[in-house]
Amino acid sequence: MKRPELLCPAGNMEKLKLALSYGADAVYGGVSHFSLRIRSGKEFTYESFEEAIKYTHAMGKKIYVTINGFPFNSQIPLLQKHIEKMAAMKPDAFIMATPGVVRLSKQLAPQIPIHLSTQANVLNYLDAMHYWDLGVKRIVAAREVSLKDLAGIKERLPDLELEAFVHGSMCFAYSGRCLISALQSGRVPNRGSCANDCRFPYTLYAQNEENGTLFRIEEDDAGTHIMNAKDLNLSAHVDEIIKSGVVDALKVEGRTKSPYYVALTARTYRRAIDDVFLGKFNPELYDNELKTTKYRGFTEGYLIQRPFERHDTQNTAEPIIDGIGQVHGIVDESGEYFYAKDIVKPHIWYEIMAPKDTKISPISNEVGEIYVDEKGAWVRFGVIKTQSGKELDAVHSGNTNGICLPAFLPPLSFLRQSLHVKA
Repeated sequence: MKRPELLCPAGNMEKLKLALSYGADAVYGGVSHFSLRIRSGKEFTYESFEEAIKYTHAMGKKIYVTINGFPFNSQIPLLQKHIEKMAAMKPDAFIMATPGVVRLSKQLAPQIPIHLSTQANVLNYLDAMHYWDLGVKRIVAAREVSLKDLAGIKERLPDLELEAFVHGSMCFAYSGRCLISALQSGRVPNRGSCANDCRFPYTLYAQNEENGTLFRIEEDDAGTHIMNAKDLNLSAHVDEIIKSGVVDALKVEGRTKSPYYVALTARTYRRAIDDVFLGKFNPELYDNELKTTKYRGFTEGYLIQRPFERHDTQNTAEPIIDGIGQVHGIVDESGEYFYAKDIVKPHIWYEIMAPKDTKISPISNEVGEIYVDEKGAWVRFGVIKTQSGKELDAVHSGNTNGICLPAFLPPLSFLRQSLHVKA
């Protein structure tokens, strides 16, 4: 079996570091120009993104640049400059969505490999052959494609890399082909500024065409979020996907998600991939972990089953579900302090979620206690003391002071209350 690449989102520098620390082999992101990451992409400038590329390469990992928007004629001169500027930073690939932009990139920056965005909607080997002939190295498959169809593409194009989404938000429309946001909010989805109008509650009306009378259709608490798609979660099928031998990269969506989401999904899918090769694959464990963050309900999407076979892809009752966990703090890059993300009080155990391949040692002192067993690690504070030495009864998310830890913890660890509660 071939070990697939785990590709995770990097909406800003913090999330990039988290994704890489928690197990991603590669990350994807970009500045706002010509990207479907306009909202999150504003957190990267050209200068900071170049720093991100250098940071990623220093870790021996890869970074792909999103240039997957749909440009108008008037924007093409700016697009040319953008491609040249990004190419000079030497990323590992460009992610692009249209044949014309792919062709332009091959002319301006032939040294940069091109990955075809899922927005191109590749579902069959004919389209795959077209893009392969244009010089595309990897295709990010449409979310509606099946594993069987990917096998058919791979059979005809064995050197073409195939990437498939395994987790994250699903679009109400066909792989992003939606105009609802543009019509209601003036924000164009395929230009990176979707307002997620499909997540809103709606009231339905029926009109009598003969007299123009409008009737409100009465509903109960369920059924108002009529376009709200559940989130994709294929963690239970990672073993099946890997054993198929046709998927080269597993991709996690997370354009505007929280730092905890980025870390958690990277950590969980890293473990799932590794467990396949260790012979201890455990779908229940991965599912429980993924439920500790906010989500819209989970669906297995269409990779394993055909779209017409799925009847569980919508959550019409609510736009979001609170996870079964709560993040209370994140450890800074020194490993000596944490910053509160929710209230932290003395004498309460908080689970430590640490980056991949890090070690935590037990300790007990006046600041607090760190406990470690085969299930994990926890911290309990005897005192809440700021970096400047001030003692507090508790610390809240609005407090911007670093809070002392009982001992060094792996940088970028999270303090949470969730699955494994220590009494």
